[in-house]
This record gives sequence, structure tokens and C-alpha cells, in this order.
Amino acid sequence: MRTSLRTAIAAAGIVGLLATGPIASANDDDVIKEGSCSAGSDWKLKLSPENGKTEVEFEVDQNKVGDTWRVKIAQNGERIFRGRRVTRAPSGSFELRIVAANPPGTDAYRASARNLSTGETCVGRASISV
Repeated sequence: MRTSLRTAIAAAGIVGLLATGPIASANDDDVIKEGSCSAGSDWKLKLSPENGKTEVEFEVDQNKVGDTWRVKIAQNGERIFRGRRVTRAPSGSFELRIVAANPPGTDAYRASARNLSTGETCVGRASISV
């Protein structure tokens, strides 16, 4: 009887985990870099092959909702994105996703963000060969 109870509890726990939503995963070809910003926020830059192009995801987690950040992304020194993002509930973060062309060879990406109210800066760098 105890084995059946343990099995039922374990199964309920697994179902509970699945019900909380998708779990982010990376495949073997992804490049993920993480770091700290100048005043305690964290950044993550993820590069992934996508149908002959490169998916670029840049996230800043500030733990404060409603701040505006100026964001720039460059590929091989050429700017491919410039815009603003606002940190959102519930985590006080923003995430930016773009799909970039994939010229031959290794591509170097630089993602940067500056908080317009505090001046905090975040800079992430990563390279990928697709």
C-alpha cells in the first residue's frame, strides 16, 4: 500500500509541474550567455539556428515593473535592432526576440540596454556559427 501511495504522490507532482506551463529548454546548437548589469539587474542573450537564419533573444530581468529600457542589437558590428522595451509583470523583465539573416561564417552579436530612468546598463556578447 505504501508503494502505491508513493507512486500516486509522485504522479501528482509530475502532473503539477506540467500544469504550470512550458519549461524553457535549449537544444545543443543554442548559444546562451548570461551576466549582470551595472546596478544589479541580470541579462541573458540566446542565439539559436532557425531555418537558415539566427533567432536572437535578449532578456533583462530587473525585478521592477514599468521601467523603460533603450535596447540595441548588433550583428558583426552592424545594428540590426534599436527600440524601447518596458519591464512587465510578473517578473519585472522584458524579452526581445528577432530573427536575423545568417551570412556565411561565425556571427558575433552584441546586445545592450540602458534603463532610461536609472541609467543602468546591460551588455551581452555571444557568437554563433550556423
